[in-house]
Amino acid sequence: MSPIITGLITIAVAVAGCAAYFYASNWVVDRVIFPPRTDDQGRNIRRATKIRPWLFIFPAAFFLSIYLIYPVVGSFWRSLFNRSGQEFIGLGNYVQMFSEEGFRVAFFNNILWVIFVPAASTFLGLLVAQLTDRLKWGNVAKSLIFMPMAISFVGASLIWKFVYANDPDIGIINAVRDTFGMEPVDVLQIPFWNNFFIMFILVWIQTGFAMVILSAALRGIPEETIEAAIIDGANPFQIFFKIKIPQILPTILVVWTTITILVLKVFDIVYAMTGGNFDTEILPSYMMDYMFRDDGRATAVAFVIMIVVTPVMIWNIVQARREMR
Repeated sequence: MSPIITGLITIAVAVAGCAAYFYASNWVVDRVIFPPRTDDQGRNIRRATKIRPWLFIFPAAFFLSIYLIYPVVGSFWRSLFNRSGQEFIGLGNYVQMFSEEGFRVAFFNNILWVIFVPAASTFLGLLVAQLTDRLKWGNVAKSLIFMPMAISFVGASLIWKFVYANDPDIGIINAVRDTFGMEPVDVLQIPFWNNFFIMFILVWIQTGFAMVILSAALRGIPEETIEAAIIDGANPFQIFFKIKIPQILPTILVVWTTITILVLKVFDIVYAMTGGNFDTEILPSYMMDYMFRDDGRATAVAFVIMIVVTPVMIWNIVQARREMR
């Protein structure tokens, strides 16, 4: 059967199934559970009205439970078994993982990513948003800065691999060094600092995202507060740091935590740049090292990543809800 016909049949069956479910569930509520009776009709209608929203969200909640909660529980259970998945070893994978030097290096590098990338991206995005709003060609500048967001992480890594190349004829850094008579150097092999060269790729990509969100927040600041500060004699720096920043602080925090969640899931940039070599391993790439060799260890690393991401994600949701009030 043609894939197009199969897709159309699937859509038709899904739509018909949803319509049948909602019709049947409403009929059960209105006719069976709370049937219309003359003596208590108003009370039954109120009860049915309270239950009806749960009927609408039940399918989504059910499938979310299957596709989200079940894999989490299943992954944790799988992490309690050995490599073959036949022997139950409890927390053995976690004990062995925390005792390895490679895991500690990956965890330390992840901390560096979480500290540096969100801070740099948010700061540069806020700086660009403030400066471009004062320029006539600000929209052109914003478009150029936002453009890296359209590039995949692997594509961006390949671009910056040429920038970091140790050949002076290709790499910009070594071209500058060659101008001053310095020897070429492979920046991706410099211990510790090579992590920051890789991090800058994500900063380059995410600055555009931060700029767009923060630019909208800056434009939403009431002009009255700025005019009042100018009348009181405030200089541009005081207006920016004491008037604008406090008013958009919730938006800054949301941007910060959103980028933080992305950072904790980044894998492809490190894999494309160094493959995790030269002490640039992070938790996702460390997990991939064991994915095809030791499934129990890989799922243990995945569960650790989930534990680290979850508090940041919850905090981000809380901040977003406060922003919407």
